[in-house]
Amino acid sequence: MNKRQLETSLSGMPQSLVDRGDPRPLHKQVYDALLTSIRNGKLPLRGKLPSERELVDLFDVSRITIRHAIRELMQQGVVTSQPGKGLYVAEHSGGFELQVLKSFTSTAVSNGRVPGNRLIEARIIRAPLEISRPLFLPPGADVVVLSRLRLLDDVPVVIQTDWLPAGRFPGLLDLDWTMGNRSLYAELRNHHHIHPARGQTTLSARLASPEEAGMLDLQPPAAVLTVDQIAFDDRNRPVNLTALIHHPERYPLTLAQSETGDIEQY
Repeated sequence: MNKRQLETSLSGMPQSLVDRGDPRPLHKQVYDALLTSIRNGKLPLRGKLPSERELVDLFDVSRITIRHAIRELMQQGVVTSQPGKGLYVAEHSGGFELQVLKSFTSTAVSNGRVPGNRLIEARIIRAPLEISRPLFLPPGADVVVLSRLRLLDDVPVVIQTDWLPAGRFPGLLDLDWTMGNRSLYAELRNHHHIHPARGQTTLSARLASPEEAGMLDLQPPAAVLTVDQIAFDDRNRPVNLTALIHHPERYPLTLAQSETGDIEQY
């Protein structure tokens, strides 16, 4: 495949190539170009990406730059690696994969959707026992509570509330949490160098409260899916406690498993 064919398969326009006068890092420009091509169908679901060498030739950047961009696409769940075969655009079902270590923002992007949110609450509180205990904190310890109504393509789908140890994440509330695509996990990685390594999830269902029904555009009485999660870092320290209230039709969940019964990670 020559360079012109690669350009056509990716976007069909030279603007997809990197611009060294652009303030964005080179790997970000490559990432954006590939993601745009996937969203526009130039690289279809299950379609194979050009090889690393072909991408280096197309974008005229280093292998490290290409690998950085591909790694971000894989972390977002947009691209998967098939050993011995190469990289492929991920296939997604009608639901959203249930994962503890993947943010709402990255899940939305990997499904070709536009993430957004409306801030409900962002403040520091003295944690009640049901919050302090799973976070391994003393009773009444200060915790950050961040509650948001999450949107897909401007449509409300999930009410998400996170609790985090305030002492461990100084400055977290100084960020603008009204931004539609701000990812909590991305901020923890980029600013606090915290990488959630494992987690636990509990699923249940109940009737929505009148307030919850109103935020999710449900007609009472209406059932909601509840997801309670806790994530831990690589030193087995709790990172955040999360409570999610899902619109059952707008944000259904799927669980993929391998033949061994292990949950597949994307």
